[in-house]
This record gives sequence, C-alpha cells and structure tokens, in this order.
Amino acid sequence: MTGSASPRLPQLLRPRALRPGDLVVIASLSGPLPAAYEPNVEQTEAVLERMGFRVRRAPLLEVGRRRWWSAATPAEIAAELNGLLRDPEVRAIIASDGGQTALGYLDLIDVEAIRADPKPILGYSDISLLHLVLHARTGLVGFHADMAVPGFGGHWQSAPVARRAELEKLYSRLLTGTEAIGALPASPSWECWRPGRVEGRLIGGVINRIVLAQATPYALPLEGFDGAVLFWEEMGGHASHVWSYLQVLRHCGILDRISGMVVGVPREIGGIEPGASPTLPEIVLDVLGDRDIPVLGNVDFGHAGPNLPMPVGIRVALDAQQRTLSLLEPAVGPHAMTGAVG
Repeated sequence: MTGSASPRLPQLLRPRALRPGDLVVIASLSGPLPAAYEPNVEQTEAVLERMGFRVRRAPLLEVGRRRWWSAATPAEIAAELNGLLRDPEVRAIIASDGGQTALGYLDLIDVEAIRADPKPILGYSDISLLHLVLHARTGLVGFHADMAVPGFGGHWQSAPVARRAELEKLYSRLLTGTEAIGALPASPSWECWRPGRVEGRLIGGVINRIVLAQATPYALPLEGFDGAVLFWEEMGGHASHVWSYLQVLRHCGILDRISGMVVGVPREIGGIEPGASPTLPEIVLDVLGDRDIPVLGNVDFGHAGPNLPMPVGIRVALDAQQRTLSLLEPAVGPHAMTGAVG
C-alpha cells in the first residue's frame, strides 16, 4: 500500500465511465464542513441527482466534526478514502472542499485499490495534491474540477442559468462519455499572453500544490512534464509568491520541458489588483524568459469558479492566439475497462 513512487511515469489509467444510477460519494478529503456550508452540500446532491446519479455522503462529512483545520486526523481521512476506493459500489468520489490536510496522508493511500478499480476523484485546491501524486504513482486521470462546497453548491448556484446548464452537460459528458469532449466552452475572459499552438498532456493544479507535490517522494517524474501543457491557478497570497513558485518550476527544470501553459483566473492575490504593477501576465512572461511557448491566461478554472474541468493526464490541443483549449481524448474508459490503457 505504501512505498516510494516509481521513477518512471506509469501508463495512463482512465476510470470506468459512469452510468445512470451509479453511486457518487461526497467525502471530506481535507477540510471540515462548517454549518454554514451544509446547504451547499445539499445543493450538490441535487445537481448530481439531476445528472442521473445516486448520491451518498461519507461518514466524515458531518457538520461540526473537525480536528484542528481538518475534518479528522490524516489517518482517519485516509482510512475513509481507502474504503471508498475499495468499495465496488462507489463509482466516483467528490471532495466536499479543499483545505490543508492532503499532505498528511499521501503515504497512506491504497494505490493498489486504485490500480484495481480506478474511479474519478473530483476536486481542486488541496485536492490538487491527490491528482498529481496519484497520477505519478498509478497513472490515474485526476479531475481538477468543481467540488461540493465552493463548486456545485456554491459558484454553480450563482452562475447564470444558461451557464449552469452548459456546465451540467459538460460534466455529465466528461464522466459518462467515452469520446473526446473537444473544445472546452470558451469565455470572453480568456487572453493570449503568448501565441502558439501545441498538443500535449494536461498536467497541473493549484501552483503552490504543484510545488509541494514535487517536494515529496511521490513527485511526478520530470519526464512526466515532457511536452506537457501545464495548467495552474492560485488563490490568496501575493504576486511575489506566484513569481517565486514559477521560479521553483524553472529551477527544477519543469519550464524547460513543457510545451504550453494555461493560467486560471486568479483570486484574492495581493499585488495584482487593477492598475498594479507587475500584472500577472508580466510575472509569467518574466519567469518564462525566452522560452517560446504558448500561454493562454485568465481561463475559468480554479478558485474563481465555476470550474471548467481539467482532467490531469489527458492529451489536449492549446491554441493561445485563437483562445481555444480542446480535450483530444476521453477522461474515462469503457464500462468493462478497469486498468491501464495506452
């Protein structure tokens, strides 16, 4: 169950496509559930049921249950996650929220259960660590996508009706369809920060979690970034922190290996307010230097929400000048398939 990561990147491991009536479990994979956010979980249950799934809450997802800043101890969270991974009835796991706990149980996850029966795990923020580490260890396609409290039950509820319907259809296709999605629905916010067109595997998450993941024994091997389209977003902190995280990616050689970059809408980052200098594009291009790769900025995924899903490990086409990002292959496999694919 435990052990160090393989020095080589495993084959891509797609979860099995969901079917109508399949069981989806909402779980506290990091932070607790404050009473104020109980309605968000209820709204998430309604969204998922409209998509045709059965929904259940994991036991640790309980108002008032907490240990420090977490829903429970890392060992308790890992035990519950492992139980969901081993349960054949459970077909997908959706994080209730982010937080600060995933680092505490990366070494306790039953990776053999994932290899035996890969399932979609949805979430972002702290859940980025799970996507990156599990992709490195098993090849699992992670779903950097909305979760219960700030996503389905939060940002979705305040979005225009047409946008909610578009997202619901997109997420349903992503989880149940075995054909490529193609172009993700673009928004007027998307900006070309450096032109170009490339294809590559989609790798990324919250930028501070990318940096943290690479500091663990379960880091994605550097060759996993070869030709990749790196996506990242950030919430909180300061513009100088983003610059520093990008410098870490430069120092460890990641920026020399990727073929393109997609940057999410920033949220609550000090120092990049309107009229401030430097701007986020200036920060990114400063660290990239003369690396001539396409950069698409201000894409609607991450903490600014609602999230466009970004399936980790899936091949995409990025055209920054045309402001398009297309998923070239499905994120899930046929119903009979559970295992590595080419």
